[in-house]
Parts: sequence; structure tokens; C-alpha cells
Amino acid sequence: MTNSPSLPSPAFGSWLQIGHPANAEILARCGFHFLALDCEHGEAGDADIGNFCRACRPYGVLPLVRVRENAVLPIRRALDLGAAGVIVPLVDSAEAARAAVHAAHYPPTGIRGFAWQRGNEWGAEFDTYAREFRPLVIVMIESRGAVEHCDEIMAVEGVDGCLIGPYDLSGSYDITGQTGHPLIVQGCAAVAASCRRNGKMAGQHIVTPNPENIQTALTQGYTFLALGMDTFFLRAGAEKIWEMLP
Repeated sequence: MTNSPSLPSPAFGSWLQIGHPANAEILARCGFHFLALDCEHGEAGDADIGNFCRACRPYGVLPLVRVRENAVLPIRRALDLGAAGVIVPLVDSAEAARAAVHAAHYPPTGIRGFAWQRGNEWGAEFDTYAREFRPLVIVMIESRGAVEHCDEIMAVEGVDGCLIGPYDLSGSYDITGQTGHPLIVQGCAAVAASCRRNGKMAGQHIVTPNPENIQTALTQGYTFLALGMDTFFLRAGAEKIWEMLP
């Protein structure tokens, strides 16, 4: 993949906690613009990233990876294995955002290492990839402090947008799990406003999507929505069967 990735606005995607590429293939056929593989809380490891990216590509779906931490090697590893971009957890300051950008970009912008790898077709497109590829860098807003410093974070050059982690955010406000609480709703609105001021994508992971919470997010200005996840869809589908039984 040599071209820099881009997404429509709004962009709708989904989330994978199970590392098996069949899950990515099934969801990719559903018309999502992007899929995100969770290497922080899910079961996926390094060995699963390449197969996840392979599963997404035939359907024109952008593969994104939530790396396990804001560190150089996990970010570099995800991109080398073919990810179009990274979702970086626990970014609560401009300094942390700059570190994520630094890790994701080649010199002179950053410190990503050069190598033959999946992203440049194992070296066949080395020169073009090194010259043209610009990964998406999405930082996660997961704490009260990150909400309060969102303008500084979103102003960092190279940050393409953010993704709110609703459960971590609720925990930081001491209202764990209450993602519809007014404090969380106000925090989400503040983040969306900050993204608009800085010309960045405002993202939100709606774990249990429904027409109301999707419309609320769109109305607030969220243009990057991860909807549900493979584990949620699997459980919800199975529970639906039980509702049909006599």
C-alpha cells in the first residue's frame, strides 16, 4: 500500500477484539469504511495484525490498529504489518500526542525505522511508500484531563483526529459505565467542538449502537464512528436467537 489513507466524512467503522481474520472478512463485507483491531484490550497480538490487514484490503476497508501502548515499537510494528493508521491509547497531553506522531512517521518528521515490510509490498514499493505514505494517527481521549487539554492535543501537527474511549472516560469522572451521564455527554460535546476548531476528525466508539446514540454523535459533530464490535455482535446475535425460542 503506497497511497496515504483517507476516509469519507462521516466515516463509519467497527471494532474487533478477536484476532481471527475471518471476523475482519465478515465485517469488511458489510460496507464499513474502516475496521479497528484492538491490541490493547482484545486478544489480538502482533501475529494477528498482518492477517487482519490482509482480510480488510480486498474490500477496500482501511485497517486501523489500536496499539497496546503509546510507544515506538508497537506503533512501528502495526504500520510495518500493513495498518493504514494507528489508534493510540491514553493520550492526555500534547506531549503524548507528539510522541505518537513521532513514532508513526518516517524521518525527518519522526523516527519510524525503514525496512522491507508488508506496507511497502516487501520492498517492491519501498521508495514510493517511504516518500508518499502518511499514516493516520488517531489519539484516544480517555480521561477527564484529556478532555480539559483537548485543544492542545488536537493542535499537534500530525494528529488526524481523536477517538473517545467512553468507558475509560466515565471511570475518570467516577461514574464508571454511565456513558449517557450528563458529564460524559458534555465532555463529548467539548471534544467535538475542539476538533472542529482544529480541523481534526472527532471520533467516538459507540460500543452498543442504536439509532438514538448514533444520531446524537452525528449531531454533536462526530465524523469518525466505530460502531459495536465483533464480540458484541456475536453475543447480541446469539441472544436474539433465544428470544425467538418458545
